[in-house]
Amino acid sequence: MDSAEGNAEVAGEVAQTSAASRASHRAPRRVKPEKVPRSARKASAKPEAALADVGVALADSTQSGKDAKKKAGKHRRLLPNRPFWQELPILIVVALLAAYLVKTFVFQVFYIPSGSMENTLRINDRVLVDKVSYNFREIKRGEIIVFNAEGVLAPENAPILPASNPFQAGARALRSTLGLQQNSETDYIKRVIGLPGDRVQCCDDQGRMTVNGVALSETAYLYPSDAASLTRFDVQVPPKKLWVMGDHRSASADSRSQIGSPGGGFVPENRVVGRAFVVTFPFTSLRRLSIPETFQQPQLTSGNGSKK
Repeated sequence: MDSAEGNAEVAGEVAQTSAASRASHRAPRRVKPEKVPRSARKASAKPEAALADVGVALADSTQSGKDAKKKAGKHRRLLPNRPFWQELPILIVVALLAAYLVKTFVFQVFYIPSGSMENTLRINDRVLVDKVSYNFREIKRGEIIVFNAEGVLAPENAPILPASNPFQAGARALRSTLGLQQNSETDYIKRVIGLPGDRVQCCDDQGRMTVNGVALSETAYLYPSDAASLTRFDVQVPPKKLWVMGDHRSASADSRSQIGSPGGGFVPENRVVGRAFVVTFPFTSLRRLSIPETFQQPQLTSGNGSKK
């Protein structure tokens, strides 16, 4: 009995050992992957999509940059389907039109034809004239102005002979626009001495010009060895008129030339073309034309009803 029980126990242990051995040789059961929520999958895919979008954007910007460079490198033609020599006349006409408009309304280069303003301005100098400023402010004493002197002052410039043909007339107009020749025989350039309401006299006991009883020190601009004036006068400047004189007094046909005439030598303000403010040629003489200090005296504005 005991022997039978022992055999049964041994048989049971052998059976367990065989079962364990078979279990160890079986293939392991597959483990199912853990399910990932859909929102998490979308979130993990977003960086890749974003990187793809950035790549596309960079490619597009690179291509557009190349296209822009190509376009910038090409000359924009007015007439792209025609050769340049056909476009050139149009460009010349546009440039001349622009120069004409600037000359007419803004600035103009004036040629100095005489020595009446020496040594401030010499023959063949060119000055740039501002045509805009006097639309917004009054004329000041001591400024150098260009004006139309026709019928106002005695002749000073050499007469200009009429053009013999249209081509010569066009060439003259172009040269005048560029300041390469005399603009007009009636365009004068002088310095403003008296404004409307001023009393201008010459000369005091020391031979000086006076404005409203204030003596002017003119050595800074007067031609060397010239007197203030060899012609004595005592005038009151009428409203809307100016008294002008050249710096080279002995060679200037200015307001003094018409003393006693119906106009009295006074220049109407509406005849003023503009203010000469800079010498542009020759380049060695490039400089501003400023108002001399003697015209800055405060006493000048306080006498005889002057408005400045």
